[in-house]
Amino acid sequence: MPNKHPDQHPHHQPEYQPSLAPQQHPSHHAQIPKLNRVSGQVDAIKRMISDQRYCVDIITQLKAARSALKSIELTILSTHMRQCLDSACQQDANDVQQKIEELIILLKKYE
Repeated sequence: MPNKHPDQHPHHQPEYQPSLAPQQHPSHHAQIPKLNRVSGQVDAIKRMISDQRYCVDIITQLKAARSALKSIELTILSTHMRQCLDSACQQDANDVQQKIEELIILLKKYE
C-alpha cells in the first residue's frame, strides 16, 4: 500500500511558510480595479455559457481573463522582488535564502 504522507510524495511541493518576523508589505491597491475588471469578464463568460454562445467566443474571453490575471500576477511578483526581496537582502542572509525559496516554490506552483 503506497504511503499517503504528502511529504513523501515524489511530486509534492513544499508549502510556503511565512516569516515570523514582522514586516511591512507593499500595497497592491492599484490592482483592485484590474481585478474588478477581471471579475466582470468572468461574469460575462458565465452569461455567455448560460446563453450557449459560440465556443470560440467563450474561449477567446477566457483567454483574455487569464491574460489579465497573469498581468496582475506579474505586477505583484515584480513588486515583491523589488521591495520584499530587496528588504531581505539588507537585513539577514537567512531571510534572503527564505525569500529565494519562497519564490522558487511559488514559480513551480500551478505550472
